[in-house]
Amino acid sequence: MFLTGGTGYMGSRLGPMLLARGYKLKALTRIPSVARLPVGCHPVIGDAVSGGYESHVPEGCTFVHLVGVSHPSPAKAAQFKTVDLAALRVAVAAAVAAEVRHFVFVSVAHPAPAMKAYVAVRQECEQIIAISGLNATILRPWYVLGPGHRWPYALAPIYWLMERIPSTRATALRLGLVTLDQMLSTLSYAVDNPASGTRILDVPAIRRQLVV
Repeated sequence: MFLTGGTGYMGSRLGPMLLARGYKLKALTRIPSVARLPVGCHPVIGDAVSGGYESHVPEGCTFVHLVGVSHPSPAKAAQFKTVDLAALRVAVAAAVAAEVRHFVFVSVAHPAPAMKAYVAVRQECEQIIAISGLNATILRPWYVLGPGHRWPYALAPIYWLMERIPSTRATALRLGLVTLDQMLSTLSYAVDNPASGTRILDVPAIRRQLVV
């Protein structure tokens, strides 16, 4: 397996889970972050945006790409292109060259009334994956609840109401809240069950907390 974003919010938690399940894991990292990778993970020194790590992606492996700007906000619109989009282009090229078995990517729920620049870049990332011909699983959460990301719990009553009104139900479900545990469970499921073609896992699918 090959993982980018292995020291980030989700990647730092997913890596140990995959190792505990018996997967051999290589993770892209910069030199200052090597110590943050879990014991048993093979570090690949490199940069997600500029590339240069392509030859280290194991042939026929599963590639999980979790690189992205932390704490997305409208003020970071330029970074979505210079980091998120640029890193995805490099990752897809590396995955194609290695003829990976399965590519896993965390996108975002869309359409959406907010964070338009972020949504637009993630949609472009999805298009690049589709054109590549890779077998891929794309997760589409809206907001992930977890340590340091708890303020949207205050919106839970509003979501509860919207999900029960026919005219707002579809939107509320598509843009619903998911937990970090649900995301990790779904990522693990995706790794264990490679897709044929492109598989989309939206908020309702992530909420089902697929058994790992």
